[in-house]
Amino acid sequence: MSKFKTPVFVLSLFMFVLPFVSCGQSGAGSSSSASKGEAAAVVNGTKITLAEVDRVTAEQAQGQQNQLSPLELAAARLRVLEGLITNEILYQKAKKDNLLPDEQAVTTFIQQSKADSGMTEEAFLKRLKETNQSEAEFREDIRKQMAIKKLDDNIANQIKVSDPEVEQAFKAAPPVAPAGIALSDIVVDPQQNFQGSDPNDAKGDVEAKNKIDAIYAQLKSGSDFATIARIRSEDASANRAGDLGFIPMEQIQQSFGPFAAKILSLKEGGYTEPLKETNGRWHIFKMTGKRTETRQLSLDDPEVRKQIADQIRNQRASLLSSAILAQARNEAKIENYLIGDLIKNPNSLGVLRPVNPQASASPAASGSPAASAAASPAASAKASPSAAASASATPKK
Repeated sequence: MSKFKTPVFVLSLFMFVLPFVSCGQSGAGSSSSASKGEAAAVVNGTKITLAEVDRVTAEQAQGQQNQLSPLELAAARLRVLEGLITNEILYQKAKKDNLLPDEQAVTTFIQQSKADSGMTEEAFLKRLKETNQSEAEFREDIRKQMAIKKLDDNIANQIKVSDPEVEQAFKAAPPVAPAGIALSDIVVDPQQNFQGSDPNDAKGDVEAKNKIDAIYAQLKSGSDFATIARIRSEDASANRAGDLGFIPMEQIQQSFGPFAAKILSLKEGGYTEPLKETNGRWHIFKMTGKRTETRQLSLDDPEVRKQIADQIRNQRASLLSSAILAQARNEAKIENYLIGDLIKNPNSLGVLRPVNPQASASPAASGSPAASAAASPAASAKASPSAAASASATPKK
């Protein structure tokens, strides 16, 4: 059951956002950065403040940044700043290409996301307060995120794949459809999966049991599995309406352990009763498709053609996106003061630690090791109204 042992943090409002967002606790900068107006970096004249870097670092560390050693904190902040610089470059590129959404588009996106998640206006404002963000700052974050998504879509739309290219790719590696199952999942996790409060986050075994029972009752009354998974599941698969994809038959036992037999006994369209892991997480699995034997795929199948074309298109779009970012970065004037601080103080990394009492660590805490995920982009997909994941433009919550 290794596939399910580590809790995956769900986005609080939206399915797509940038790898780094400005939310969380603020912190003051080092003295040398403060002398530059507390700028951690400047991109084509636009300032990225040290407070932004510290807010995002705190967000990614899930509020445990005080447990990072000076070396770990310095490395985390440099990674965060690099992400913020990249986002600013992409946003400026989108702005140059006239891809900014108007005010109404931003409002519509936010209101639809609130409605999908069942979040009240009171809960929304409370979340903003908890993440030290004004509504205007939140809207600006969303505007930037939408603009970068439009830039990404604009790049992808430039890629054309011809029929001869699809046929050539097919001949080079004829695809085979293995035996296996297509599966969806709804997850309820008793652990806190959001920083602050969230109406969708079950906390403790009792709340988790009550929530999974309520979801199961909804399903039995005829509610749509995918809709409930998208809105109520506490797992990253909620971003895909619970879809876990296609699992080859030989991987099912390894992936699902004691649940494998119940899953395999399902008929297509059927779902399990609530199943509990040893760590307390609950699952309801739905069988969305089953293939009982391996078969050779044919180009006569339109879906096969589409899958090959999509794979070629995605590979080229990724390459083109990297090239456009590299070009924009080469043309940008970037002043990274945080790196300058590090170079000037190579043996005093603690100078990079925020001096805000709320963000400062005691000598004992600053020396303790941090979890490896604390500084990773994946950890940011957890807590704030604008926290996020990456790939899709359909709002989850």
